[in-house]
Amino acid sequence: MCIFLHRIFGYRGVVLFPWLARVYDRSETLKTDLRTHASSHEVKAKTLTYYQVLIDTRDMPYIRAQTEAVTFLGNQDSNRSLYAIPGLDYVAHEDVLPYTSTERTPIIHELFDKFLMHDPDSSPQFVPREHLKSWQDRHHLWLELSDVCKDVTQGIRVTVIPFYMGCRSHQASNVYWWRYSIRIENLVPDESVTLRERHWRIFSLSGTLETVRGKGVVGHEPRLSREYPVFQYSSHVSLQAPSGHMWGTFKMERDDGTYFEVRIPPFNLECKEKEKSPILS
Repeated sequence: MCIFLHRIFGYRGVVLFPWLARVYDRSETLKTDLRTHASSHEVKAKTLTYYQVLIDTRDMPYIRAQTEAVTFLGNQDSNRSLYAIPGLDYVAHEDVLPYTSTERTPIIHELFDKFLMHDPDSSPQFVPREHLKSWQDRHHLWLELSDVCKDVTQGIRVTVIPFYMGCRSHQASNVYWWRYSIRIENLVPDESVTLRERHWRIFSLSGTLETVRGKGVVGHEPRLSREYPVFQYSSHVSLQAPSGHMWGTFKMERDDGTYFEVRIPPFNLECKEKEKSPILS
């Protein structure tokens, strides 16, 4: 198992296992259309490797991202309302900077010794325990990373990764939950900007369209500058249907007081369980 530094956030971590993700980059499609003078609204996916990783808890207070926990609901018949796994993240292959360590326990995390064991004769010197495989199999539906959606507007890149969390019954109907992770990157860091507002459109398969507006994100109005060009956070959404999709914009303010809108790429919300009949509460 690879010990690494995160290229963007700088934390120490260890790779647990890979995911193959479909990456939809709308900005790349636009570049292709401009070169070929074609007009196309179809965004073709590339298959790229992402990794499930543990974050060193010593570094978590210094990360400019809300990657403190992966949350999920689990099966409908579970008696727990929410599971939270702290210090778990998803990292693109390009953001992994491997390094070697002479420490027997180079990463401090409560799950490190449960998932991995030290083997001085292997390379790398940490091999997975059976518990890691069983944990992955048991929680595969809620951990699985399948789609990554990206777009760039005026030098600001927005990346969205949705995760299915599970389903709960409420007033004789099912409520489906998703978590979505968003990374906002300033690709022109000499021109600092501040995120002031969010505007979401949430469409449900049941036919409803909801509009959500608010200041900042998760209680913050992050400033993207040369010193801190990236901000990442997670939030949650629920639908009374097993699928839907979301899209929206961020309102950004430049240092000169002017504003511009940044696109949040559309992404699907898909239930990964077999459809069940509503449960009477």
